[in-house]
Amino acid sequence: MADSSKTSPSDAAPGKAGRLIRIAVLLVVCLLALAGGLVAAVGPQRVMALLSGGNKTAAPDEAHATEAAAHGGGDTGGHGAEAQKNIVVTPFKEIIVNITSTTATGRQTTRFLKLNLALAYDSRIAGAENIEERKLFLRDSFQDYLRQLNESDLQGTVGLVRLKSELLRRARAISDSAAPQEFLIADLIVQ
Repeated sequence: MADSSKTSPSDAAPGKAGRLIRIAVLLVVCLLALAGGLVAAVGPQRVMALLSGGNKTAAPDEAHATEAAAHGGGDTGGHGAEAQKNIVVTPFKEIIVNITSTTATGRQTTRFLKLNLALAYDSRIAGAENIEERKLFLRDSFQDYLRQLNESDLQGTVGLVRLKSELLRRARAISDSAAPQEFLIADLIVQ
């Protein structure tokens, strides 16, 4: 009787081929994930510019430097005294709203969010004059957004960046201008 536990060399070949196929598929998936991460990090236009070897869209710093040069700004880096004269910082009254929180047992509770912030905007950009006029509407829009937040939405650096970007998006929409540049947060307290 022949021992069936022994395999012939021809039986081992399909196992190696299957293993090579799995490795190839894994490599393709990794490359696709890398490409997706690159697109998410820098945007599709810059990836296309990178692949084509051209610079179809200027980087934000380069665009700002070109704009500053066109307006006669001496420092193309945007950090000179001339650029500082055009940035206006307007503070907002303290904002206090209720936000939701989830306890360790899963129960929903409310907490107070206290926020002191200021808006930095470029007075050279068209529509900048709308900011001071619409300050009450800006504050109301911020409160509407803040009331929808959960305590976990504000945790960590990602939470702070998301908060600033959402407030900036609302400020630009309400002022109908690209003048709002950044939010400066003095206090952010969850109690």
